[in-house]
Formats: sequence, C-alpha cells, structure tokens
Amino acid sequence: MNVLLIGSGGREHSLAWALSASPMLDALYCAPGNGGIAKLAQCVMLDVADHAKVIEFCSANDIALVVIGPEAPLVAGLSDDLIAAGVKVFGPSRAAAQLEGSKAFTKELCRAHNIPTARYGRFDQAEPAKAYVRAEGAPIVVKADGLAAGKGVTVAASVAEAEAAIDDCFAGRFGAAGAEVVIEECLVGEEASFFALVDGKTALPLATAQDHKRAFDGDEGPNTGGMGAYSPAPVMSEELCRRTMDEIISPTVEGLAQAGTPYRGVLYAGLMLTEQGPQLIEYNVRFGDPECQVLMMRLKSDLLPALVATADGVLENFDLRWRDETALTVVMATKGYPGDYDKGSVIGGLEAADADPDVEIFHAGTARNGDDIAASGGRVLAVTALGQNVAEAQARAYRAIDLIDWPEGFCRRDIGWRAIAREKAA
Repeated sequence: MNVLLIGSGGREHSLAWALSASPMLDALYCAPGNGGIAKLAQCVMLDVADHAKVIEFCSANDIALVVIGPEAPLVAGLSDDLIAAGVKVFGPSRAAAQLEGSKAFTKELCRAHNIPTARYGRFDQAEPAKAYVRAEGAPIVVKADGLAAGKGVTVAASVAEAEAAIDDCFAGRFGAAGAEVVIEECLVGEEASFFALVDGKTALPLATAQDHKRAFDGDEGPNTGGMGAYSPAPVMSEELCRRTMDEIISPTVEGLAQAGTPYRGVLYAGLMLTEQGPQLIEYNVRFGDPECQVLMMRLKSDLLPALVATADGVLENFDLRWRDETALTVVMATKGYPGDYDKGSVIGGLEAADADPDVEIFHAGTARNGDDIAASGGRVLAVTALGQNVAEAQARAYRAIDLIDWPEGFCRRDIGWRAIAREKAA
C-alpha cells in the first residue's frame, strides 16, 4: 500500500523509519519531510493547509493511508476532509482534536466524566482571571487555551508572575490561542507520558516515557519542545498504568464516543503522578516529539497494520509486542535554541555515529545541501539508542553524539538522570 506521512520533524522521521520496515508498504511519501526522511521516503512539497491539494495528491498517487504527525493539521480538520473524500486517515477528527486544540474543552470533559485533573477556572477576560489567581494564590499555572507551539504555559511562582502571564495572553502574545485562558492548581509530583492507540471505542495501551523539557543540565534553563526522553518510564508501575487506563484514558474515549465525536488515532496523556495517583495535565492528539523516537525504537511489531487497524476501528483483538530494552534519545539543538539561532551549519560525522546497530539518528531540523546535511531548525537531531537499562542506553547515545562533528550544536549531557538514580538505588 502507498502511504503519505504528514510532517517534518524527528517524530515523523521515526515514524517513517518504522513504516519503511513494513512488508505491507509499497511506497512512502512525506510532506514536506527533512534531510533524514529523504533516505526513506519521497519528500514532496505539498501545502498541507490546502486540503484540496492534499486530496488531489492522494488521488493521483493511490494513497491508501495518510498518517498525520503534527497537531496543527488535525485541529484544522485535515482528517475530516480526507475521510470525506474517501481517503483512510490515522489521526482524529477536528472535533476530537479539541483535546489538544482547547485546554478548556479537555478540562470540561474531565469535569463531566470525573477524570482526575487539577482544579481550574476558565476565563475570557483578564480581570476575573486575575481575581481567581489572587483568591487561589501561588504557585499556579496559567495556560493559553489554544495551540501556542508549546509556549502558552506559565508555571507562576508568584501572583505577580501569573498576572503578567494573563496580560500576555490577552494582549495577543499567542494570537487567537490566548483569547481564553485556563488557570490551574499547580500539581506536585513527577511527570510521565502515557500513550494509547484509540479506534473510536477500543483503547490499546502502547508504552510509557519520560521526557526532559528544560534546555540545560539539571533541568535548568527555559522550556523547550523536549531535549530528550526514555522509555519505558520506570516510575510507571503496572498499577499506575492500570489506573491511568481505568481512570483517565477509558473515560475519555467513552465520553467522546457518547458525545458523537469518537476519537481515532494516538492519544498521548501527560500525567502528574501525585500522592493521590495519576492526574491528567494535558492531552496531545499525536505522538510526542521526542517520545515517538523512543517508542519506535522499542516497537517490535509492524507499525503499519496497527495504524490501519486504528483507522478501521478494529483494535479490539489487536496486540503489539515491545522490546524489553530501554530506549533513550538525546536531542541535539542549534546553539541559541529555544531563543534565536542561526541556520545552515553543516553537520559531520553522522555515518560514524550511526554505525552502531543499536543507535538510530532521527533528523528533526535538517536539510540536504548536496552531499552535506545542514541544520535548518532549532531541534536538529534525536540520537536514539537501546540498552539493557537506562544507564546503558544513555552511555550508547552519548558515545554516538561524541562522534558527531557539529560545533554549532549542543545537547544536555544528563538525559535519564532520574531513572539512572533509581537504578543505582535499586
């Protein structure tokens, strides 16, 4: 079958890598792709915001499945338009994608179905929002309601900081995403990520992961899109996984089905593991980045039939096999990220770094310039390794990184530190 993959990041490179191994696959296209994906798929310059053009491409190239990687096309309703044109899609409808597209929508769903989450208030004006903050006190979390490229969340240590974040939202810093704000209780605990495939009625748990959002070692510096991750998450016991399915994932799937907006795709729950148990921080309606990279490294089963079964609504008797090993990924970013950074620096040593069979280098922000690979974004590479435990996977990933010649890049040197501390204490 012919498959079209939408996206250009490290998540999409890891999906392309997994899809390309399927005996079901005849041809893989990626729009727009990147310098690494180009080795696995035919990259096509296709404006994915122009749904008619995407449909036209699918018709011309006999596309049997479209896999939508990023959240923005899902929130914009690309799935709906493709399905209406008779094209099979992996990815939720516009209505179901509100789980990520509107934080207020998700909080209301949690309230209606008793899904554990932080106390909250939602506001479309600054003064009532500030009054709520003053009544609740700090620390407190201020979130722009809509998609803000991961930049619309402020964990405010003081009331003044929260009020400034509210002003930023209503002053238009995040555009339409900040027209409404959600203000939440600041949950205390350790964060983890939980993934499931959902076919509208059945949820099939995938695997757990933990990521590192801060730019620098020791979880210091500004928040980023993610500087590394590992899977499985040692903190997620079998009991916590069961409770996450029973208390969070299943009620969400049932609630959306009852509302006439069944969810089909991958559901990514960002969790806070509190003393009371797992609580939902947020939902994402796509694979995480860089979490997808570690999930794909651990997946033993063929990914393509799993995505088809999700789209077809036949997950009930489906199962997936996973490697017992740990996968760990370290993101290499351009110096200056997540602030201003230069583009175009050439990256050397990739072949030597990729020589270990237990290492895969997934490209995020790269472009091919003749025979060279050049950095074209902030997060540029995800160096991903397998190991018998987190420490071994970490050591293997950093050995590969040390073979990469890229003076203009940087990475954290402590990815997985919490899990390694647990391993040493065990």
